[in-house]
Amino acid sequence: MQDLAVTPPLFKETVFDDPSIRDLSKVGVIDIGSNSVRLVVFDGAARSPAYFFNEKIMCGLGVGLSLNGKLNPSGRVRAIDAIARFKHLALSMGIQELTAIATAAVRTASDGQDFCKEVLEKTGQFIAVVSGEEEAKLSAQGVLTGWPGAYGLVCDLGGTSLELAEISNGQVGKCASSELGPLKLMDISKKKERLEFIKSQLSDLAKSFSPRNNRLFLVGGSWRALARIDMERCDHPLRVLHEYRMEKKTIKDLKHFIKDQGLENVVKQCSISGNRIMFIPYAIEVLEKLSNIFRSKDIAISSYGIREGMLYEKMPQMLRDRDPLIEACRFAEAKDARVPGAGKALFNFVKPLFSNAKDSETRLIQAACLLHDVSWRAHPDYRHEACFDYITRANLGGLKHSERVFLGLSLLFRYKNSHSRTSFDPLLRLLSAQKIKDAEILGKAMRLGANLWVASTKTETYLKYSKKKNKLSLKISELDKKRLGEVSLVRLESLAKSLRAVTEVSDI
Repeated sequence: MQDLAVTPPLFKETVFDDPSIRDLSKVGVIDIGSNSVRLVVFDGAARSPAYFFNEKIMCGLGVGLSLNGKLNPSGRVRAIDAIARFKHLALSMGIQELTAIATAAVRTASDGQDFCKEVLEKTGQFIAVVSGEEEAKLSAQGVLTGWPGAYGLVCDLGGTSLELAEISNGQVGKCASSELGPLKLMDISKKKERLEFIKSQLSDLAKSFSPRNNRLFLVGGSWRALARIDMERCDHPLRVLHEYRMEKKTIKDLKHFIKDQGLENVVKQCSISGNRIMFIPYAIEVLEKLSNIFRSKDIAISSYGIREGMLYEKMPQMLRDRDPLIEACRFAEAKDARVPGAGKALFNFVKPLFSNAKDSETRLIQAACLLHDVSWRAHPDYRHEACFDYITRANLGGLKHSERVFLGLSLLFRYKNSHSRTSFDPLLRLLSAQKIKDAEILGKAMRLGANLWVASTKTETYLKYSKKKNKLSLKISELDKKRLGEVSLVRLESLAKSLRAVTEVSDI
């Protein structure tokens, strides 16, 4: 099953300094949900979300809504106070205008419009109340922010609603909303009645959707809490929620794990907030029915959702078409590398070693080259660890967990000849033996190239590799020959050893 449809990566000009999109360099969003009110300020590489500020207040606006039809009074007070503070914080960051949206709780409450008027009067902040379909679309756009070529069904579980949206070929299709939020479900005390209600709601929704939605993208805090528990259950080595994968059978295993361990013990082990504990049993019930009715074969957790979808809404099409991983890496190079632009030369230098690489593999090679020097400020003895740690846990979209580890390992080899005796060895079980070898070859090739033109972006020197002849040739220019020293030759031999090849150095 293909994970990410991307065109072959090319070193196009950067876009984050383009005047036409410079307004995206700092975007502030207030998300007023059923459970929390959050301010996110995006900054940096416009195509790839970078979180300059991110804070939420658990207001519980939707608590009791299904019983009396009104917003929680104490939650209203907390929400208005939070929004007033967020406005002042935004001004201190140089943001004159915030975009605020309210979702299911405010949308369905009889006093929802009154709440919006009160917020406007007391804080000056206008709130756009989105419909269920609009909310679904924004969540789907959030998923596309991280996975431009994603396909399947986006499932956004909030406090009082569940939104569904089809995505394929970079487009959002059918959108729908239902009342399947945990705050609604917990008011149905009898489990049998609750499960029938969930099944009925989802069965009605399924009639409008394509039967080909065999991947579920889960958006929302309750889903992320489930993923965190599942990581604990199976001792997953990389505790990054974004792009964590589960299978249909995982849901049943997860239910048994929580029952055996006890919910309170599990949430303590996984550092899940007390506000999320009560939602977990209902989230599992919804997920199990979702998976059955939509016949999912694959489940992916998305940390990107409605807020990222609002950022995506502001992007011109030319920006949406860019690969978020490459844009984020290009931005990191421009910001942190000693010689911005050297990544392009390094990519051209190493790619003869990977002439048969697939497009999905080539983009990882390109990303590694862009990031090869962003951790140079770390202590020399620990640069390899700093690189690995930074990449595997960085806020990067469009990366499976195995791809994160591959990138991290290749950059570890950029600074160290071996990965032995590091604290990261457990993560290598996410890679095949061949991928570990490829990461070693890439890292050692970057290590050689960086040594030859550490202070320049221009070189005519290139590598030539014949697997059939087991021969690695360094074709070197007159200028680069003056920079060729003992260390360079040692690194060339180390690379050749990994390739099981003999070396040759010759003039261009």
